[in-house]
Amino acid sequence: MKIMHLSDLHIGKRWFNLDMYEDQKHILDEITDIATKEKPDAIVIAGDVYNSSSPSADAVELFDYFISGLSRKISDTEIMVISGNHDSTSRIDMFREILKTNKIHMIGKPPVKPEDYIEKVTLSDEYGNVNFYLLPFISPAMVHRINGKDENGRNFSYNKAVRMIIERENINTAERNVIVSHQFYLPCGTDPKNAERTKSESIKVGNIDVVYADILEKFDYSALGHIHKPMKVGNEFIRYCGTPIAYSVGEANQQKGVIMVELNEKGNIEIKNIPLVPLHEVRVIKGTLDEILAQGCEDYVSAVITEKPEKTDVSGRIVEKFPNLLEICSEYDKPNSKISTNGKTGAEMDDNKSVFDLCKNFLENISMEEEEILHDIINEIQGGNE
Repeated sequence: MKIMHLSDLHIGKRWFNLDMYEDQKHILDEITDIATKEKPDAIVIAGDVYNSSSPSADAVELFDYFISGLSRKISDTEIMVISGNHDSTSRIDMFREILKTNKIHMIGKPPVKPEDYIEKVTLSDEYGNVNFYLLPFISPAMVHRINGKDENGRNFSYNKAVRMIIERENINTAERNVIVSHQFYLPCGTDPKNAERTKSESIKVGNIDVVYADILEKFDYSALGHIHKPMKVGNEFIRYCGTPIAYSVGEANQQKGVIMVELNEKGNIEIKNIPLVPLHEVRVIKGTLDEILAQGCEDYVSAVITEKPEKTDVSGRIVEKFPNLLEICSEYDKPNSKISTNGKTGAEMDDNKSVFDLCKNFLENISMEEEEILHDIINEIQGGNE
């Protein structure tokens, strides 16, 4: 059985005030072309369909265009979609039962009541059944009616809460099983502080949302979403496919793609990465002002000036050569400082600052004790509303 794994589409995202609609449409068309050629039996989208829980009409229209195109061109393929932490669970869940009859499984809400279990879709081939467990993003507050509270009357940690939800399932390990999940998984023993993350990700204060990946070892393949860099989590068969296009400067030159998984008989799995080519690359161009200007292009560019320019109107000159300029940075004065572009400073342009950093900057000069209180407040609010 052939499975196409993708995630973190973040449809509707704007980056440094640039509209990415055409970039996203281009990459979704490319994914559709790959799917039409490969003809997978199943396509799984592991969360963060949208960049916001209240996506624009254009974003909703683009996702509809994508799913409709897939359904029309490869009508025998089962399409499975779960919600991520950026999505509205009720929006993804809309028309869930009707869509299921058309081989489209939109799973927004995780199990929330004691009688609820993870949505399971079973497909069959010459080797028997493949069971897909579709687990949307969960926070401890979402599943407290199932898991209860700890000895102090508080919600369990993310690690404990997710484990308890998965452990409730009666998984037949003699068959092939796939989980589709949108969480922050790490190998056991890994310090979350050392995990490589990108600025485009939603990162919890103190990495409280970490879940250790040994709970996934009972599955033959784990199709994960949430981390924006393609990566394995402990072994070959627990994988993040990453975003289909770059959403931060830190992802410059990072090869994006989709994962194609071939499940043969139990224990025989083949995996290949199929690269994607974006409409615009993300590039960091470093040098003197003249050296930077000589490389003018339409890519998304972070310009890093290494020497103080003699010329005036630096921003205007660079913007003229780079219509999709993201930022201008300086290495000749204060390292990594931002130079104003289009009337905005780098700090104002950076839409990837964490909630904690934004609150801390607003409050100014808060003590360590006050920082800890701020951590707790933000984590409680985020955990209860996602």
